[in-house]
Amino acid sequence: MTRLTKSDLREQLREQLRRVDAAARAEASTALRERVRQDPIWQAARAVLLFAPRADEPDIWPLVRDALNEGKLVALPSFDPRTGTYGARQVRDLAEDLVTGQFGVREPTRGCPEVLLATLDLVLVPGLGFTLIGGRLGRGGGFYDRLLAATEAVRIGVGLDEQIVPWLPLEPHDVTLHSIITPSATHTGRGHLV
Repeated sequence: MTRLTKSDLREQLREQLRRVDAAARAEASTALRERVRQDPIWQAARAVLLFAPRADEPDIWPLVRDALNEGKLVALPSFDPRTGTYGARQVRDLAEDLVTGQFGVREPTRGCPEVLLATLDLVLVPGLGFTLIGGRLGRGGGFYDRLLAATEAVRIGVGLDEQIVPWLPLEPHDVTLHSIITPSATHTGRGHLV
């Protein structure tokens, strides 16, 4: 059996995500957000790194508002063009603190305070594909892997059920996740459902 390359898998997963219609994505996003809200790790976390979802990703944006309303320190990835890497910046006001960033995704303005990655309790992580044992396939470039390598926070992948795959070609620099949350289940990162 021939194993697919990361590039081939990315194209397959992008095509699979394109086939999920807007109504199904909205319904799945609602279920996923509720599963995150019920997770004890989310409930206990005081400092969280979230992300602004792209159109083909589950809409987790209401969780940003939830976290702010709950008094959590809320950070979003912030691209530094000087270093070509992502860090984290705190957001407090969603109307004032966001701009369109390097890759067309909302991110904090340069005036938002930097957040040390070591101070985070929880990171919700996007991806194109996930395995049940914590593997993650990103969009390429290794930006998230470098960011995740700099934190000891609990790393939870969030995605649609269609993004769970049996195998990924992981490399030594690929950071694994502690768990994966989809609309239908929480996977502990060891293949077990919660």
